[in-house]
Amino acid sequence: MQALRYLAGDSFLGRRDPRVLIVVAALTIAVVAQLQDVRLMAIATVIALAYYLSAGIPFAAVRANWMFVGVFVLLLAGINGVIAGAQQYAGVATELFTIPGIGVAVTTATVSYTATMLLRFLAIAATGFPLSFAIRPGDLSVAFAKLGVPSRFAYGIDLTFRFIPTLAANLRETTAAQHLRGYETGHTRNPVRRISRLRPLIVPVTVSAFVDAEDVADALDLRGFGAQRRTWLRTLHLGTVDLLVLGLWVAAAVVATAATITGRMPGLWLG
Repeated sequence: MQALRYLAGDSFLGRRDPRVLIVVAALTIAVVAQLQDVRLMAIATVIALAYYLSAGIPFAAVRANWMFVGVFVLLLAGINGVIAGAQQYAGVATELFTIPGIGVAVTTATVSYTATMLLRFLAIAATGFPLSFAIRPGDLSVAFAKLGVPSRFAYGIDLTFRFIPTLAANLRETTAAQHLRGYETGHTRNPVRRISRLRPLIVPVTVSAFVDAEDVADALDLRGFGAQRRTWLRTLHLGTVDLLVLGLWVAAAVVATAATITGRMPGLWLG
């Protein structure tokens, strides 16, 4: 079974305890979910991007991943932000123009709301990427276990991360094998036909995935996994810098939550 690529090397995040990367990603979601002011969101996004850059992940190695995130964010957050913002903040700001065809009025509030959503997803992605590329594969299950997650679930998370590249490799091998047998996807705009033509790929890849999963389960059962309390060969230690990074994110989460509860969190910025 393959593992996700470790790309952090000896960078700042590469030297951190993996629990730091997990907790920071979770706390980032907790913080940015409460921010509505685009100015505060921009500050949070800059901090998140600086955190991501400290991992030293080569952009060439994750270009496709960032392209997927960019398209996903633009489609989900961009379009949804414009439509939802127009409905939610109609009549509370200056109207800029109306989108032809759908008749949605774009106001300054809509722009602010959409920008906030785009920055929110970008901040989450920036702190989430190090989970995949800045944690050594062997440390992932240990880190979750040390955070209090039961061993079965911690190891399940680790296997899930390892299974993704294995599934991708099986798909590439199956595609190459089917092409050698004369398989062609063809060109059609009919989504039903496109899906039906993928059957020569979907069936063997799915069967192979189930076989691999069953082999792993059998191997764990033969080794008595889960019969007793599990101990871990790898030991983790939170250093001073680790605690400092965690302290900064915990403080930000506490301040954001307190501001939200007390009603002091700034609302949507209308300019």
